[in-house]
Amino acid sequence: MDRPELAAFLRSRRGRVRPEDVGLPSGGNRRTPGLRREEVAQLARISVDYYVRLEQARGPHPSPQVLESLSQALRLSAAERSHLFHLAGSAPRPGAGPRSDVPAGILHLLDRLDDSPAVVVDAKYDVLAWNPMWAALMSPDPSGVPPARLNSLRGFFAPEAAAFAAEHVEFGRQVVADLRAAAARYPDDVEIRRLISDLSTSSVLFGELWKKHEINVQRSTSKHIDHPVVGEMNLDCETLYIPDRDQRLVLYTAVPGSPSHQALALLKVVGLQNLSSPG
Repeated sequence: MDRPELAAFLRSRRGRVRPEDVGLPSGGNRRTPGLRREEVAQLARISVDYYVRLEQARGPHPSPQVLESLSQALRLSAAERSHLFHLAGSAPRPGAGPRSDVPAGILHLLDRLDDSPAVVVDAKYDVLAWNPMWAALMSPDPSGVPPARLNSLRGFFAPEAAAFAAEHVEFGRQVVADLRAAAARYPDDVEIRRLISDLSTSSVLFGELWKKHEINVQRSTSKHIDHPVVGEMNLDCETLYIPDRDQRLVLYTAVPGSPSHQALALLKVVGLQNLSSPG
């Protein structure tokens, strides 16, 4: 049970729920937004003292019944509910750390996707496998990068990438929320803890997003890429979950007939030629 993290998460979620969302009057002298502690306790049918101790990181191990009541009282999403159970040590964990072995069927699928960039990442966004189109899209070829540095979040939150457009900030919000959920699923994983520590130190944006305590599983988004060879592209990023490995297959596609789709077709020719050229 991670008492400090559980306490911080409960406080952050309590501040998000408006009294009118749960049928309580919104008037009165409220010093902070959201519900009062006694209101959460009332909704969850637990004592105020018990809930206060949970928020102060000195409470007992809550039972699954209490956690379920708190989930309903705080209007948690499915991902947030799962996160709450993980923090309390009441949910089964898939293992000590994310798996890095990509299923053979997924590797075969990557080989067959010759016109769409595709990449497989684990729960902490380490890059595990990709097809030639993704290598051409990323340019330069990632095959020359040491495995320990092949992490999508380290590149996204690099100090030199500090000036983000609004859509990039939104994408960062989603992946940080996803990483927080992964940290709860793998509380003993050293690499996840190191990644969080490094990004918190090097990136102001990551630090700000991490403090929000948001929980989400990344599914799909869009991405604007200015490629040095084929130019600008607006691509849809569809994320397919690989449940038995806790991995994600990310596919980059464009609307058929659009300029971005034509740029991808050009990338298939020019980019793959560059990858196959000596030196």
